[in-house]
Amino acid sequence: MVQTLSLSERWQSLQARIAAACARAGRNPAEISIVAVSKGVPPARIADAYALGLRDFGENYWQEARTKLDALPHDIRWHFIGHLQTNKVKHVVGRFALIQVVDRVSLLQEVQRVAQRREVVQPVLIEVRLAAVEGRAGISFEDAPALIEQALRADGVELQGLMGVAPNTDEERVIRAAFRRLYRLYETLPAPNRRYLSMGMSHDFEIAIEEGSTMLRLGSALFGARL
Repeated sequence: MVQTLSLSERWQSLQARIAAACARAGRNPAEISIVAVSKGVPPARIADAYALGLRDFGENYWQEARTKLDALPHDIRWHFIGHLQTNKVKHVVGRFALIQVVDRVSLLQEVQRVAQRREVVQPVLIEVRLAAVEGRAGISFEDAPALIEQALRADGVELQGLMGVAPNTDEERVIRAAFRRLYRLYETLPAPNRRYLSMGMSHDFEIAIEEGSTMLRLGSALFGARL
């Protein structure tokens, strides 16, 4: 029988792998923020991760997240990392520390409208599409500069960086090239807005670290496979 690793053991293993990747890249592990992707994870297990010191958790769906926000410690920094419908923005603005998925003008404008109405400033990332795949979320590299400029000028919105999901392939060369391209775009942001470069998930986070990521979104590598 294969022994199942505990959450603590998974977290220790991840920390060691992150440290090793940082060492290869000549980086400090303290530069890397971890968002524990808690989609499909029950509140009790999120609480276990919280007890290990994790404070940033990522949710994909408002309908699932809403019960967790009230049931778990209020110092958790929640990140919205799934496709965000414009009609769900009113539920998310002001309740999530970071909306990572702003990928179109209409979404940015709705975030701004709700934030201004509530007199809050909502931190966001622009999600850039790293693979030319039909239906893939994210704005194209070609259209990203215009959306970035609009976000920089938007009252009630604070642009804190960029986010991207690697192409769905096992070819390291392709993944690495996509991450490098996103890093180059990130470097064009004004210095105050280069806080987070969110790229790297459970299957490719070590490559992402080597290519300049400052934020990893880790789900199955931490919590195990979803049932």
